[in-house]
Amino acid sequence: MRSSNPVFSRRGFGRDNGYAGFNTAPQAGGPAVATQANPYAQPTGNPYAQNPYAQQQQQYGAPPQAPAATGRMTIDDVVMRTGTTLGVLVVTAALAWALLPVDDANISRSYGIGIGAALIAMVLGFVQAFKRKASPALILTYAAFEGVFLGVISSIVDNRIADGAAMQAVLGTMAVFAGVLVAYKAGWIRVNRRFYGFVMAAALGFILLMAVNLLFAVIGGGDGLGFRSGALGILFGVIGIILGACFLALDFKQVEDGIAYGAPREEAWLAAFGLTLTLVWIYLEFLRLISILNSD
Repeated sequence: MRSSNPVFSRRGFGRDNGYAGFNTAPQAGGPAVATQANPYAQPTGNPYAQNPYAQQQQQYGAPPQAPAATGRMTIDDVVMRTGTTLGVLVVTAALAWALLPVDDANISRSYGIGIGAALIAMVLGFVQAFKRKASPALILTYAAFEGVFLGVISSIVDNRIADGAAMQAVLGTMAVFAGVLVAYKAGWIRVNRRFYGFVMAAALGFILLMAVNLLFAVIGGGDGLGFRSGALGILFGVIGIILGACFLALDFKQVEDGIAYGAPREEAWLAAFGLTLTLVWIYLEFLRLISILNSD
């Protein structure tokens, strides 16, 4: 299973395709086969060779325990890297909010800086998405520039359109994250091929419509086809948030499979990067929806 998140899609943490595109599914009736397809699997042959206590455990009816893996990604690694990445983003967003005023005299300059930071973050994001290995410095630099953009755009919406919009968007993003996590862990969301196909088709249609709307806005001015204002804007804002929630479920699945199949510890940075991208998507959709609801 591959995520719609471009980071996870390229790396392929999935159970079906295995880590980095390899087939890591365990063999029925015995340990996984150590082949080129699965460099992390237990070798075949004596099933107790890698665990001297396994034969004793089998004798007394206890299930054999796999040896403690070293250098493999764990949930703690993902949590720490994600916290670090989001921490850099929040700090730079707060600094941009405080140091780049959006009053009448300074809004053009601040907005220009924010858009420039967004473009740099986009380039850095694409570079990391297509790198074969995670680069913590590149990921944190992306988070810093993304934070500058979010700080400026949040300040504009909060101060000039809807007072308190930024905090509402933060709370909404946190609520979606917590809700999807609980639903995923409880098994209410089943991430399978059908789910993946539906989300990918919906995301492709959504992005194409937004691209067409932007093209008409550039050519004809205003809001293009009206997909980002009025009743249609509200509808597409809700759809965007729902898609973000689906992305989160896919990302949780990829992280879970990466841990289960022994992805290297440095891949936790890619997991943090991918989750950050999804959370930024959800936050921006909330911010856009709130601005539409409060605009004249």
